[in-house]
Amino acid sequence: MITVVGTGTGSPVPEDVLAGAALVVGGRRHLDAVALPEGACRIVLGPLAPALDTVGEYVRKELPVVVLASGDPGFFGIVRALAERFGAGLLDVRPGVSSVATAFARIGLPWDDAVVVSAHGRELRTAVNVCRARPKVAVLTGPGAGPAELGAALPAGRVLVVASALGDPGRERVERVTAAEAASRDWGTAVSVVLCLDEARALGAVRTVAGVPPAPVRWALDEDEFAHRDSMITKFEVRALALARLGPRLGDLVWDVGAGSGSVAVECARLGAAVVAVEKAPDGVERIRANADAHGVDVDVVHGSAPRALAGLADDPDAVFVGGGGRELPAVVTACARRARRTVVVAVAALDRVPAAREALTAAGFVCDGVLLQSSRLAPLPGDVTRLAATNPVFLLWGVRTPVSSEGVVQ
Repeated sequence: MITVVGTGTGSPVPEDVLAGAALVVGGRRHLDAVALPEGACRIVLGPLAPALDTVGEYVRKELPVVVLASGDPGFFGIVRALAERFGAGLLDVRPGVSSVATAFARIGLPWDDAVVVSAHGRELRTAVNVCRARPKVAVLTGPGAGPAELGAALPAGRVLVVASALGDPGRERVERVTAAEAASRDWGTAVSVVLCLDEARALGAVRTVAGVPPAPVRWALDEDEFAHRDSMITKFEVRALALARLGPRLGDLVWDVGAGSGSVAVECARLGAAVVAVEKAPDGVERIRANADAHGVDVDVVHGSAPRALAGLADDPDAVFVGGGGRELPAVVTACARRARRTVVVAVAALDRVPAAREALTAAGFVCDGVLLQSSRLAPLPGDVTRLAATNPVFLLWGVRTPVSSEGVVQ
């Protein structure tokens, strides 16, 4: 049997668990905090594979093993690796209080509506995008992905709660800082977890499902659910297919370029993505912000004209929606395609603009496809009868980045 004990956030290691151990595995601070039984070997966790190999040797000899871990070892912890290697039936897991639960307890907030994301040994951009999209996020940090790096990547308006050495009476610290303050400090190695909060919405509504909020029950919303000028808004039929091709999801970053009313931006944000909307008209900028507020989502609105305004956006998007069809369209599509990690979707009303937009996508190495969308909506007539009212036709093009193998060969 492998006994996995969660400790480090105020949960002591039961003496009877250690008493018969032939091998004790854990981080240095966890091992230094306990008295090992006489004759027991210990392994300080570094690279995981060699430690698991040694555990395997003791398991084959049917010798008892104890693994010490932080907090709840089944929550982004070592239980997964042990279960995959040795089988869940061989594990006796004794969970402690997770660092996430402890951190939220320290600041007196519930966390059933918090999104938890790990940046430990993972790409930081996912955690950043989740923090930009959601009002209450817990980030499990790691080397190169701590409070400073997180703060440097986040816009103003978020409060970071940095919890360090949780459960250690002499060293525990829980500090509230702005993103800029977090970016300017060296936080050392004792950080347990970082909470990223939009304090105006941090308490949250009563939830039935914990964690990631459920997807909206509707998307491709009617145009009258957005403020817009003179019907200058992406119609819901076009928006429905655009959303299907963009595939916005939690952890993604989406650009809405030439955003107009921001209907696409708002819909992507409702589906969980972090969103930047670029719009050149001052009244359009205010309209996008008003629509985002009305739908309870965060959209970072940039006032400027593409493609010039795109150079100031630091983070590459996963997907881009390009609306409008002026003379700059080929240059805008080219600039977006250079930086999009996955997909670019372009809505064009004028037939003359289609070849140039398609060429811009294919020249950037995207596999391009598209449709002409023509729809007719039911419209009432006097006498309790109905006619079909045609909407303006729109070309929707999309380019998908071609996967490249590790050898640089197009797959």
